[in-house]
Amino acid sequence: MPVSPHVSSAPSSASRLFPALVLACLIGARFTGPAFGKDREDDSNASSATPNIYLDLRTSYATVPAGALPVGFGSSALFTALQSLALASGGTFPTNVSLPSRQSLAVDLPLTVDVTDTVSLYAGISGTTTYGPAQGWSQFDVTSWNVGFQADLYSQNGGSIPTITWQSTITQAIPNGPTGTTTFNNILEFDYAFDADATRGLLAGIQDTRVEVATALARIHPNIIGYVGGYYQWPSNWKFTGRVGVQHFGGAQLLNFAQVQSFTQPILRLDLDRMDDNDNRLFGVTAQIIWVPKPSYQLTLRTPLYFVRN
Repeated sequence: MPVSPHVSSAPSSASRLFPALVLACLIGARFTGPAFGKDREDDSNASSATPNIYLDLRTSYATVPAGALPVGFGSSALFTALQSLALASGGTFPTNVSLPSRQSLAVDLPLTVDVTDTVSLYAGISGTTTYGPAQGWSQFDVTSWNVGFQADLYSQNGGSIPTITWQSTITQAIPNGPTGTTTFNNILEFDYAFDADATRGLLAGIQDTRVEVATALARIHPNIIGYVGGYYQWPSNWKFTGRVGVQHFGGAQLLNFAQVQSFTQPILRLDLDRMDDNDNRLFGVTAQIIWVPKPSYQLTLRTPLYFVRN
């Protein structure tokens, strides 16, 4: 289970148990994944006998308005980097002054293994550089590592019950000092396909993001997103996916100098991906608008580097 939003100077029992729970989920997903897909055709099972292995290279640029943190879909690296920067800069801001506007460029390098058609494991590092009106662009540094998995808990396979997918990611700030943060991100998504090849369908889901701060002097409350959407894949293997939802962020208190107010605002994400005939991503671009509560923009390019591709 995600950790409590309340923090302490020592790791909580929930944070100590969480890695063990994730490991158990990974092991369970590894052995149950093939069972969930056992109704697939034999040739599909044969094609997935050798796992895909690749670096899921993602390059993201984001703008963040003053007084906000960049919560939203799939932005844990940016979120971790900027919140750690804000915490580490506690001595440079007068008390009760809002965070300045910022820009950020992040590169994520998770090594990903598609164990089966329904289970993926990944782990990697992220590097970021940030821009503020006072200091300009910072040096590009490795700012976090992450580990996680994605698994289909149930596969539709032409039936009437949608595919149910669970994704869980832990992101740890680097360095993990007195103001270090650990982010737990969990997504539960339902995918109802209108055809056997899953080229068009509807989506619905919920994302829960929780942050544990190493110091009791700061607190970041949970962020929850509920969304709906859909997708369409053309015969040329270009695929468009859209998601729109509502995000509720509980706010944050960062040391003694800044406070981020809570809000409930809309969020929009648009994905355009180039797939191959086996639904492996070859290229992708994601555009995201997050009201936090003023608009924050994020653009992400995905260029997977395959070592093994079925």
